[in-house]
Amino acid sequence: MTYSVDVIPQDRDVTQPDRHPVRSAREVLDELAQLKVGDVDWKNGRVFSLAYFAGDDVLDLADRAYAMYSSSNGLSTDAFPSLRTIQSEVVSTVTRWVHGDAESAGFMTSGGTESILLAVEAARQRGRRERGTASPNIVLPTSAHAAFEKACSYFDVTSRRVDVGADWRADPEAMADRVDDDTVMIVASAPQYPQGVIDPVAAIAAIGLAHGVNVHVDACMGGVTLPFLERSGEPIQPWDFRVDGVTSISVDLHKYGYTAKGASVLIHRSKGLRAYHTFVTDNWLGGLYGSSGILGTKSGGPMAAAWAVLSYLGDEGYQTLTDRARRTCLRLADAIESIPELELRARPDSTLLSFGGRNGLDIFAVADRLRVRGWYVDRQGPPASIHCTVHAGHESTIANFIDELRASVQDVLSTGGTGESGSYATIE
Repeated sequence: MTYSVDVIPQDRDVTQPDRHPVRSAREVLDELAQLKVGDVDWKNGRVFSLAYFAGDDVLDLADRAYAMYSSSNGLSTDAFPSLRTIQSEVVSTVTRWVHGDAESAGFMTSGGTESILLAVEAARQRGRRERGTASPNIVLPTSAHAAFEKACSYFDVTSRRVDVGADWRADPEAMADRVDDDTVMIVASAPQYPQGVIDPVAAIAAIGLAHGVNVHVDACMGGVTLPFLERSGEPIQPWDFRVDGVTSISVDLHKYGYTAKGASVLIHRSKGLRAYHTFVTDNWLGGLYGSSGILGTKSGGPMAAAWAVLSYLGDEGYQTLTDRARRTCLRLADAIESIPELELRARPDSTLLSFGGRNGLDIFAVADRLRVRGWYVDRQGPPASIHCTVHAGHESTIANFIDELRASVQDVLSTGGTGESGSYATIE
């Protein structure tokens, strides 16, 4: 196909190609610093979402390790054998936390969404190969993460959402009613994100066993905290590989593992189950190509940062951080229950909680007042709620937050008004 020069805008000087201006390194870094001025300062304990802070020492270590490996490529561990070791040791640590055994196998991924996508793909492929499933579906509670919807959209799998119970937990009996011969996966969360409660994993896994299908436990939020809460004597219901029927678990390290962004782990009960999520082809001119995840190129930065932080903190460090986060979360829950105009959605099973307004109080207006006071919280629904992801870094600021939450409620009661619902993430 040829093109006429008429397609070139007449006011464009075609003799001078577009150029990006060249600037010094200092100018570039100064501009980046200026661009960040409007971002939330997540290290100061005033942000209850998206980022996690365990101290300057942990952050500095993660940043240094990330920088050392930022251009290393985990796509080929033949070229970068250090990343093979790093991944193996990280996966081994997480496998131990979730009570896997010598048969368990997994890979690091770029985050909870990729882990969930791969879990759904593994279930779809298993259904195709073992049972000839042509129209796969997954059965999951309405509380399960939105990433499952993305996976269903990407892989042409039907999402069968089932209402949760009055306690916000998945309803196993209702879920069992939606399972049929085309079901390839059943989903549970530990905990689910919106209200911070753990689904009845054992009952859900029993359904999977009865039908011979995958059961995935999304422990992206709880995979680090729950093992250490149990060690502290908390009454944590069974949720990991100790439960018969659980076939895979996702655990995010860039959340309560306090590692750099871009680090999650997906673990399968066996190498045979893991094989369903990997991809291998030689159907091109470049030779054998194999990939452990959605990504091809896989930056070594997040992998190295995760290895460094896990090595630095160890189980003892994570025990301390988990206990701090749990105490702080329960302190906030108690305060919310003491404010008549607020309603705690559920007592938190780990370190997440949400709450709404009573008697017509607009909870998003409360969120607006908190934002003016310098606090960032998530807004979610239905029902309309404020969501708080509480981590160890909030221990020193929670008293101030509780005071300003009370003041914000009084502001709304005095002046009225409504707030915007906002969104957890955007496409802009």
